[in-house]
Order: sequence, then C-alpha cells, then structure tokens
Amino acid sequence: MTPHRDSRPKLLIVDDEPLNLQVLRQILQQDYQLIFARDGEKAIALAQSEQPQLILLDIMMPGITGLETCSRLKQHPLTQAIPVIFITALADDRDETEGFAAGCVDYITKPVSAPIVLARVKAQLSLVSAEILRETRLQVIHRLGRAAEYKDNETGLHVIRMSHFAREIALAAGMGIADAEELFNAAPMHDVGKMGIPDAILQKPGKLTPEEWDIMKQHARIGAEIIGEDSSSLLQMARRIALYHHEKWDGSGYPQGLAGEAIPMEARIVALADVFDALTSKRPYKEPWSIESTVAYIKAESARHFDPELVDCFIKALPNMLEIRSQFLEPE
Repeated sequence: MTPHRDSRPKLLIVDDEPLNLQVLRQILQQDYQLIFARDGEKAIALAQSEQPQLILLDIMMPGITGLETCSRLKQHPLTQAIPVIFITALADDRDETEGFAAGCVDYITKPVSAPIVLARVKAQLSLVSAEILRETRLQVIHRLGRAAEYKDNETGLHVIRMSHFAREIALAAGMGIADAEELFNAAPMHDVGKMGIPDAILQKPGKLTPEEWDIMKQHARIGAEIIGEDSSSLLQMARRIALYHHEKWDGSGYPQGLAGEAIPMEARIVALADVFDALTSKRPYKEPWSIESTVAYIKAESARHFDPELVDCFIKALPNMLEIRSQFLEPE
C-alpha cells in the first residue's frame, strides 16, 4: 500500500526555548507539517535539506542570532526565496527595522497570540502560492511561445531576444517598469497562432501564393483565440499582441487594417522588436542583414509600417538592444 503523502505546507520553527517550540506546535500542528531547530546553524541546514514553505525564527538565540541566520538564508540560492517571519520579544521600531533589513517578511511579538500566528502564517503562504502560480503561468507562456517559433523553423532564442528588445523600446518610450516587465513576459506569445497554420505553408521555402498568404495571415486571429479571454492583465496583453502585431501604422496591415494609435501600444512595440530581430537573424531562406541596413530599413518604414515616435525610441534603445543581442546569439 502506498503511504499517504502529507500535502500540508511545511513550516520550520526555530527557537532555543523548548517551551516556545511547544506553544507554536500546539497552535500550528493541525494545519501544517512542522520541523524544528534550536539554533541558527541547524535551521540553515534544515532549510536547505527540507525546503519548507515558511520559516518562523526567533532572534535572540545562542551562537548565531536570528538576524544573522536570516541574512545567511537570503544569501543562499536554495533558501533565499523562503519567507521568514521573526517571532521575538524584541518589539521596538529599531528591532523591526533590523529584521526587515535582514530579509524577514513579517514580525510577531511574544507572547504569541494563536489567532495572530495563524493569520500571519496563512497570509504569507497565500502570497507564496500566488507567486508560484504567477511563475507557472509565465513558464507556460514562454514555452508556448518557443513552441510556435520551433514550428516556424526559428529558435527559442528569437523569442528571448525580441522580448528583451520590446522591453527596452517600451522603457525608452516612457512605459513604467512594471508595465514594461509585463510586456516582456507577454511578448513571447506574439506568434503562438502559427501552431494553427499547416506546415506545408509555414515551412514552404519559396514564395507563398496569394491563397497561401491568406491562410498564413490567419495566425494573428488564431493566436488570439488560443490565448482567449482572461481576467489576467498579462494574458489580456498577450492576446492584444498576438492579434495586432502585424497591423501597420498606415493601416495597410492585418488582420483588421487598424492605423495609427488605434493599434495597441504594446503591439506597435512588438512589431518593431520582431522585425529588428527577424532581419538581423539568419534563416534557412536568408542571410542576416547588417545592423546598419536593418536600422536604415526601419527608419524608412517610419510612419508607414512603424509608429514614428517609437522608431525614435528604438534608436534611443538600440545600444542596449545590441548588448542584449550579443548575449543571446545563435550557436554557430
């Protein structure tokens, strides 16, 4: 018979006083797996080996203090992401400032109150769960984006480069850091709709017939359908990018023939980033263009294909983009 797996969150409780450990055991044992340590060195070792979801840590302990223990946990790659709550009798503003500086996320003062301990632990674990969900969503987005590029005889490095390029252009255009980061994470989905295009068309070495080109252009709508409607602002942005990144400033693009500022800002940015990387990259059907030729082409397409103000931002961001490009070059 397979042993039952305990799915409760795992907490590490650290205190040199057995009575304090017992009190916290009584409060938490029903809802959580508990492991215990009575000094900082043992706590660090257990945190690395057991990977708890949360650490409750006393400050005043023999040997290394809780402050030093927390600092060392935050410096180690295996434990730096584990949130730490200090449980201590030290409760003035200076003590709390030192605790937060060491890397803790919350402070509970002794003697502890069971409802407060339970509420604070639950709140921190909810934040951890939300961050795990966000990271998982980002991983799925990036993998779907890479899948689309591989189907199109491109490499995953294209997705990485153009996402970085898009963020640099956005920042140069004055977009806030948080919005630019969201754009960076949404951009990999720009061509996810290519997964719905037949390989015979997508990988055709020669020029497409008008009928084939009509089918190819459907990838923008297909991408929007794959991403779908979602309450997440990240996926909403990804959908807009997938649907509109082939629109052109003068209205001659597809699928809706939008023009000017009617095209969402993020789609206009991705259009620039995507073309820059496509032209400067080697493909089975072409050699890479030089940076100079590519920049000249983009300038020539200002106010036709591209938003003219964003072309200026692209030029401003170009030094950073070239540095990024050098870090993610295709293997020889």
